[in-house]
Amino acid sequence: MSLKVELTRFKVKPGKTAVVDQWMKLLNDNMSSVLLTLNDEKMYVETIFREEIEGIEYLYWYSVQGDVGIEVQDSNHEIDKKHLEYWEECIDNECRPVDLKTEVIMIQESVLSTMK
Repeated sequence: MSLKVELTRFKVKPGKTAVVDQWMKLLNDNMSSVLLTLNDEKMYVETIFREEIEGIEYLYWYSVQGDVGIEVQDSNHEIDKKHLEYWEECIDNECRPVDLKTEVIMIQESVLSTMK
């Protein structure tokens, strides 16, 4: 089994901070539904970070994913459909996402064995 470990930065559209607040609240308030979707994606860990640099807001996605998971765009889960609506409203697609380079992956064997 191979793992895909990623950390990607996405620029938030100007003026969308309040909508991002709503988006993050939606995900946090519906975590049981969110976690169900992760299984279909073979997503073992997914974390969203938020940062502001010189007045520009960014969201970072950190994920650890296995092979052969479905793409979120192909999901039939209602929470994923809402998630993608917020994505379209908030993420600035004119600014290319930045994939940070993975240098070292440190996962305990006991944790890794449960991912197989």
